[in-house]
Amino acid sequence: MTVRRALLSTYDKRGLPEFAGGLVSCGVELLASGGTAGVMREAGLPVTPLEELTGFSEMLGHRVVTLHPAVHGGILARRDVPDDLADLERHGIAPIDLVCVNLYPFQETVSRPGVTWQEAVEQIDVGGPAMLRAAAKNHAHVVPVCRPDDYGTVLDELRASGAVTEETRRALALRAFAATAAYDAAVAAWLSGDDPLPEVLVPAYERAATLAYGENPHQRAAYYVERGSRTHLLSRVDQVQGKPLSFNNLNDLSAARELVRELDGPACVIVKHANPCGVAVARTAEDAYRKALAADPVSAYGGVVVLDTAVSAALGEMLADQFVEVLLAPGYDEQAIEALSRKQSTRVLNDLERRRLDVSPRDLRRVVGGLLVQDRDLGPDPRDEMTVVCGEVDDDTWRDLLFAWTVVKHVTSNAIVLAAGGTTIGVGAGQMSRVDAVRIALDKAREHGHDPAGAVLASDAFFPFADGPSLALDAGVTAIVQPGGSKRDDEVVAAVRDAGAAMVFTHRRHFRH
Repeated sequence: MTVRRALLSTYDKRGLPEFAGGLVSCGVELLASGGTAGVMREAGLPVTPLEELTGFSEMLGHRVVTLHPAVHGGILARRDVPDDLADLERHGIAPIDLVCVNLYPFQETVSRPGVTWQEAVEQIDVGGPAMLRAAAKNHAHVVPVCRPDDYGTVLDELRASGAVTEETRRALALRAFAATAAYDAAVAAWLSGDDPLPEVLVPAYERAATLAYGENPHQRAAYYVERGSRTHLLSRVDQVQGKPLSFNNLNDLSAARELVRELDGPACVIVKHANPCGVAVARTAEDAYRKALAADPVSAYGGVVVLDTAVSAALGEMLADQFVEVLLAPGYDEQAIEALSRKQSTRVLNDLERRRLDVSPRDLRRVVGGLLVQDRDLGPDPRDEMTVVCGEVDDDTWRDLLFAWTVVKHVTSNAIVLAAGGTTIGVGAGQMSRVDAVRIALDKAREHGHDPAGAVLASDAFFPFADGPSLALDAGVTAIVQPGGSKRDDEVVAAVRDAGAAMVFTHRRHFRH
């Protein structure tokens, strides 16, 4: 498809003079709206202002510039339909073969603190999306261009053959419709305000990385970033070494980062298959890692390690002695990097955000043919809303109970966490029976040399019977934290009281599926 006339109307002027100059060198006549035409003139390029084409200058404070039959007729006319060409001739309209448009920065505007309603409204582009959609609809005859990254491709094809291929036009049309759809989604999201469950949900995501495969090698996969998020999982994260992150790496990394942000550091979280297998807080990062690893060294093998404190030379040596799939921390000593370089299989990430991870207010779960949408289960839960229903709880025990309660929220249900001294010593995850989750947590603790005597236990949901607590109490657990709310709460509390232990009700459940 030959390009003879091009219409350019862009907010983002990056690369525009070079692109326009390339079009001119290919014999293309340039049309442009006000600001874009000014850039063309400054570059010494011949350009026809749109007002000469339409016979109208800009109106209504720049709200009406391109909405005119001379523009949209030239874009939408089908070159292989005689009636369309006759209409153009009757009205003295020349075809437009290429449309280069990018849109007002609406998302960037509404993301600024303190932006007014009127300022936001004025950044809702009307003419730009209309032209872009028209060109994309008629891509059989028109080249739609909506981002500077595509300027080179278009110019290369024009220089090589004087035309743009059908394959490229179709790809550009897809990109244009995706751009206008995402733009409309941003406007709709802004207008919905604080409504977390709008009547129509139109989130938009942009592909940030193509992954080698998904959870399994036969599944295709990519990592997408939600439009409008202030930060995301990998924003301001530099990869220092290692292979590209995999689907499972990213899933585990997200789980670890969400947990570590709720802990008072220095803290270390080790995650395997989206569940924490070792978590610890301590006075130093070295101690936090040592304790987290010792919690369950078997499960930690090949896990994801996230720290909220920079990695020292000594800690780097400790980490280099283990098989770690992914390591993320807010900074590394040079000697730590040198030590970790001995394990090139470890993906080492430098977290420049330092825990300032933006957590979306909505949680989306795919189901057959739809989505389940809910508020994110954010914390921590305040201690003053909890109730001691039996026994005495001293300050050290409270610290361990709150620590265990924070961790258990991030474990797949049914979930049980045993903790002592700011460290998990046993985790029972993903069991259909809560008593089985208790049994697994106890077995894990004993397997790795941790005595449950004097430890605390957290349960993500209430105990329907006293059997689970009884197992823990028989092993020496001295305090239990759980939501409460069972019909048999009295029986459960009585069992704990009779064992001389303490129990706290949080009055809030933390299922995680």
